[in-house]
Amino acid sequence: MVPERETPPRERAASGATAASRTRARLDQPRPPRRRLLPEWDPESFGRLSERVARFLGTGRFIVWMTVVIILWVVWNVSAPSGLRFDQYPFIFLTLMLSLQASYAAPLILLAQNRQDDRDRVNLEQDRKQNERSIADTEYLTREIAALRIGLGEVATRDWIRSELQDVLRDLEERQNGHHPDRGVFPADRSRGRDVRDR
Repeated sequence: MVPERETPPRERAASGATAASRTRARLDQPRPPRRRLLPEWDPESFGRLSERVARFLGTGRFIVWMTVVIILWVVWNVSAPSGLRFDQYPFIFLTLMLSLQASYAAPLILLAQNRQDDRDRVNLEQDRKQNERSIADTEYLTREIAALRIGLGEVATRDWIRSELQDVLRDLEERQNGHHPDRGVFPADRSRGRDVRDR
């Protein structure tokens, strides 16, 4: 049988020292932020800026100003002295500037539309929940009204009481005049039974 080899105490202390000398992450403190190569921005403020730009691009003021700039650009590069012209006749630089403006305008408009879609989705969800609450309240009120109608079926209504009192008054008048002495004062006393036509 081969005896087990024991590690000398110095080697054990050295390995323990390297494990202890490593920096441990502390869970009670936040990590320091890492440095990034790309710049950081607030998505909410950038979204608000894109909405403002998209709102401006959709106005008549922007179209008028862009038209004025293009007309001045063309007139300057056609009628100015040749040494002062910065864009010759095919107006390549003007085309490049308009393409650059369009390449920035399209993503900004799409970003603004995405934010509007998100807002619309939230509004639709809130409307759906409000409609569900309204439907539940309506169903509850419908059940309560049905229960009240069932309960009122056993209660004497105003028209029924009025007709009963008129019958009693008519019987009293007939009794005073001497007609029908065999009839009772109250409608329940009559031989033909209670009048239920008004219920």
